[in-house]
Amino acid sequence: MILRLRRDGLQQIEEHLRQAYPEEGCGVLIGRERGEAREIVRVVNLENRAGERRRQRYTIAPEQFLDADRRARAAALDVLGFFHSHPNGAAEPSSFDLEQAWDYYSYVIVSVLQGGIAKPRAWRLRADRGGFEPERLEVWGPGAEVEA
Repeated sequence: MILRLRRDGLQQIEEHLRQAYPEEGCGVLIGRERGEAREIVRVVNLENRAGERRRQRYTIAPEQFLDADRRARAAALDVLGFFHSHPNGAAEPSSFDLEQAWDYYSYVIVSVLQGGIAKPRAWRLRADRGGFEPERLEVWGPGAEVEA
């Protein structure tokens, strides 16, 4: 599966996560599936509701998810995944990410190092829930380059 993200959507994600630093930022990826690709057409920034653990965890409140899902469906779209940051950490899923992951969804993780953005990476939970598989991430739009 390929995850396609518009350049302006990636810029929105990066800005949101930069502002959340040194805490984890998070949000929802909305779009549609087309064959072997998921096209993200809308990014929804959300508030990290992890309380005092926001530097190491992110939590999306159920009402935030339900609201994003309702809005997506009203536009004939679907929630296809989530994004979050790892402040001063690698853009790889943590053990907590694995515990919290849901089947079906794509997960974009962005490393934010001292407030600067590093290359985002996309992941999908393996069917056996034993870990994540990398997902190809393509960034498109004005000035976009394909990133793997």
